[in-house]
Amino acid sequence: MFAETREFSATQFVKTRCTTDGTPSFLTWSGYLYSFMPNEPKRKLFQIVGMSVGRCIDKGDGAWDFASREVLLYLDPETGEMIRHWQNPWTGEMLPVVHVANSPIQGTFRRNIPAEVEGDTATFIFDLFGHYPNPLADDPKFAEYCDRPMYNSVELFKLAVPIADLEDPKATTVSKLVLSWNRVGPWLPWMKMGQREGNLIYSASGKKVKDFNELPAILKKEIETRVPMFKDAPSEKIEGEEMTSWQYFKLHFDAYLQGATFPIPTLIK
Repeated sequence: MFAETREFSATQFVKTRCTTDGTPSFLTWSGYLYSFMPNEPKRKLFQIVGMSVGRCIDKGDGAWDFASREVLLYLDPETGEMIRHWQNPWTGEMLPVVHVANSPIQGTFRRNIPAEVEGDTATFIFDLFGHYPNPLADDPKFAEYCDRPMYNSVELFKLAVPIADLEDPKATTVSKLVLSWNRVGPWLPWMKMGQREGNLIYSASGKKVKDFNELPAILKKEIETRVPMFKDAPSEKIEGEEMTSWQYFKLHFDAYLQGATFPIPTLIK
């Protein structure tokens, strides 16, 4: 039997992604990152572990601003240990690993959002296709780090939550969230793959946790010692563009060339 499709309000979705009381909300996920190249078997390149801390701000009339930050770490594919340098298996070159520390990531929720309903569970499904000019493509110095002039990717999200929490007027957040995330995208710029054909495939699952202390230990250590501002979400939407891994690489390119350790340390803001 197929699930029924129902619409939920923006406020009910806020309970899923954040909380309705303005406190920060934490998602975490883990999985693997693979290469996918023509005429070549897949390679398991990294374990991945990530987190997002987000806040939803009530703007009235059922509309909510969303402001967040996210960290994703690339780990040894077998041991799960933190790695700072990676030997590119196609070129043999040893390269700094540019772990993800993106801020801000933001948006607005104001419309009803459909979900697949089966039994006591609602699953929000988001199939997001990115297609825009590659921010590295307009500068020749990035030729070895930019494989195509247009950035193309697809991200497939599923967020499964209890319907009872969505419908309970006293609940400020869901009691449980099961997350699935899959992504197909281009080579990361720090991999220095030039114009080689191929893509990266991310496969991960995760959940919502109560607070920062419930994140995986490796994430907590990295955030506390290098990017403590990621312990909290922005208090409001921030003016300007969202940060992406490509823009972050462009911003810190000189540090990358000098072999810096990533993520680049940030102060609490």
